[in-house]
Amino acid sequence: MDLNLLRVLDALLQENSVTRAAERLGTSPAAVSRTLARLRRAVGDPLLVRAGQGMVPTPRALELRDEVGALLRGCDNVLRPGAGFDAVHLQRSFTVQATDLVLSGVAGTLTERIHKEAPHVDVVFLPESVEGGPALRQGWVDVELGALGPLDPEIRTQPLARMTVAGVARSGHPLFDGRIDVRRFAAAGHIGISRNGKRLGPIDSALAERGLHRRIAVVVPSHTSAMILARNSDLVALTLTDWLPDTTAALGLRTFPIPLDLPTIEFGMAWHPRNAADPGHRWFREHLAAAVRGPSGG
Repeated sequence: MDLNLLRVLDALLQENSVTRAAERLGTSPAAVSRTLARLRRAVGDPLLVRAGQGMVPTPRALELRDEVGALLRGCDNVLRPGAGFDAVHLQRSFTVQATDLVLSGVAGTLTERIHKEAPHVDVVFLPESVEGGPALRQGWVDVELGALGPLDPEIRTQPLARMTVAGVARSGHPLFDGRIDVRRFAAAGHIGISRNGKRLGPIDSALAERGLHRRIAVVVPSHTSAMILARNSDLVALTLTDWLPDTTAALGLRTFPIPLDLPTIEFGMAWHPRNAADPGHRWFREHLAAAVRGPSGG
């Protein structure tokens, strides 16, 4: 089969759209439509079928998606000068989606690690504003890092660490004058952290089981703003146990265990299978995993 046909097929199976596939390939939708007709005849399957305003892959297309991507990568490797991977020659940017709390604990270690081996590699961190969307599938993000939510079915994942939530308040907070039990914890004013203004979460459910509730006096969109607000007020914020201890102390904050039976947070990373076998991407994922496990102790 013509290699160009495979490239068009790969773009169609990744985008599920003739228009977006044409944009990716730098050609016209009409040209992609003609190639799709050739592919349908060659494969003996419609591959993409209309569903409302969009298109969805057939079972045969789903079977082919990873195979076609792997075949193209193999062809590219054959045609690329030099068979071995050497990070020192890698010139590339990787995009990571993570919360500000996670990137604060990872970015420094990650940058130091990768620049020792690959001085021409850059890292771009994005907030979770594209969470729940097709960021990995569309290639806007190389790796999603943190507590992974719902993902597209083909996405690959790797667990990295289990973390627990801790409370954090300014060092002179009245809470530290005695034992922090569940009633004293609930009675304190709290800072909620949510990009969408969400006020309630697992802590509130656990308190409700005990007939208690807390007052969330303010909701902020990031952990950084929550910690700064906690430093300058008698409000209590949340952080991760043993995460950024030096930064927490430098801000004049102290952490404390939350006196509730809360579930641990499963941290992991996710990436699209188109990058699974790419040596540069795999090298970057290995360093990212090591950076997470370093500060977390997971």
